[in-house]
This record gives sequence, C-alpha cells and structure tokens, in this order.
Amino acid sequence: MTNYQIESREWWVERWLELLDSYRFKKRLERARKYSMEGNVLSIEFKGAKVLAKVQGSEVDPYQVSLSLTPFSNEDWNYVIETMSEKAIYAAQLLAGEMPANIEEVFTANGLSLFPFTLSDIHSRCTCPDPANPCKHIGAVYYELGDRFSEDPFVLFQLRGRTKGQILDALRQVRAKSVKDGGKRNSKENGKGLKKKAPKPKNTQTPLNPELFWEYEEPLDSSLVVIPSGHSANAPTSESKGILELLGNPPLPSHDAAMVRQALEQAYQIASQRAIATALNRETPSS
Repeated sequence: MTNYQIESREWWVERWLELLDSYRFKKRLERARKYSMEGNVLSIEFKGAKVLAKVQGSEVDPYQVSLSLTPFSNEDWNYVIETMSEKAIYAAQLLAGEMPANIEEVFTANGLSLFPFTLSDIHSRCTCPDPANPCKHIGAVYYELGDRFSEDPFVLFQLRGRTKGQILDALRQVRAKSVKDGGKRNSKENGKGLKKKAPKPKNTQTPLNPELFWEYEEPLDSSLVVIPSGHSANAPTSESKGILELLGNPPLPSHDAAMVRQALEQAYQIASQRAIATALNRETPSS
C-alpha cells in the first residue's frame, strides 16, 4: 500500500503530494496513481541528484523517465549545514535519521526552498509520445517518490545535491570544529589572563550551591522532552537512543573521550530519572 492511501502521512510527504495534486488535469493524475498502485514503475534509481526510472506503459519496452530539482550550490549547502549545526535539536534528530518538523526554516533563513514551489520547478522528461508534462508515467514516478520520502526523508536533500552521508559527515565536522575552536580560544584567553589580570579580591565570588544544580528558570523546548509511555520513572526505556548516542563521541583523544562519555552517561541517567519523576509528580530517585 502506498503512502498516499494512508490518512496519516509524514508532513514532508504531504508537501510533495500537495504539489502534485495542484496539477489541474485530474484525470491524468488518476491514471498516474493507478500506474503507481499497479506496479508499473519498474525501477527507480538515483544518479547524483537526478532520479532515473523505468515505467511500463502500453508498449513492450518500458519508458525512460528522468526527474530532478535544481541542486543547491556548495556555498548554499555550507550555509545550510552551518545553520543546522547551531541548534542541537536539528543535529540530534538528523543524526537519528529523523526530519525535524521546522527544517524548512533552515533553508528559508538562507534564501532557499527545500521544496519546489510549483510543478514547473521540477525538471522531468519521458520517452513516451505524450507531449504533456507531466504525463502519466512521470506522474507515477512522483507518487513513488512520495513512498521513498516516507521511508527515507534524506531523499529530499539528495534531490537538492547532498546525500545523507554527506550531510551527516558535514554536521559532525562542523560541530567537532566548533568544540575544538572554542577550547583553543578559551585556552588562549586564560593564558593571557594569567599574565595581565590582577588577582581578584577574596570572598567576592558567590559560593556554588549543589542543591541549585537541578533548577532551571527558562522553559524547555517541548521537542526536547520525551516521557516514554508504559515506563516507570525509575526505568527509562532502553530502546530509545540517548543524546550521547545521537551526537557521537566527544572530539577528544580516545582515552579522555571514554572517561568524559562515562561521566556524562551517569549524569544524564540521573538527570533523566529526576526529570521524569518530577514530571510525574513522584519522589525523585536517590543519586
């Protein structure tokens, strides 16, 4: 069963199919949908950012269909990746293979559009004799791509010139560079400070209070808070991936990275238990 037959569809699939449904020749769309449902699309493959498909029509040999969007330039993608990396939630969801609900804002902030505005923005060709575009063979490929988008939302990015692996690698590199550059900058500033800054007066620093560690006065982004159903506050689900798994190892030497990761895992486990217990109005677990 194809995704366009299911009432609840992913938002990015809806956007793609809405574009197709805007086509005014509805009878042609009905034939295209029938072709897709009956398996007339024999194959779909990617050649770079272009989609190549074979669609069985009325002739013995299948028709050759090509479809593509205008890919973004390398400079455009560099800006997009930089913007993605600035929000941890984008990086975490993309590294987990999920499409953030407001991912389009990343592109519009850089003067780009992830989705085409009209069907005329999609470059398509078919070897059939029908002069209309989209013909039913091209339309069938549109519907099949909706299924591909549902299975792997990164296909959308590939149509704009970047594969899933390229985007994830670029995200990891930008985030690692940001951490590394921040560490170097802080080290340099601290080194200069030892020579130039006068000693601070004693007893002017507010003492640290461990009891205030868990207090946070700002509201949390709801997309960052997940309470697994059917699990107690003391037993978070083991099936969902944690933030450390999504973001990968810290950009440190292997020995140091292992020590930092172990410490963070313990801290995050306690923090998640306390958060769930607080949300459920239960007593917090002992640390």
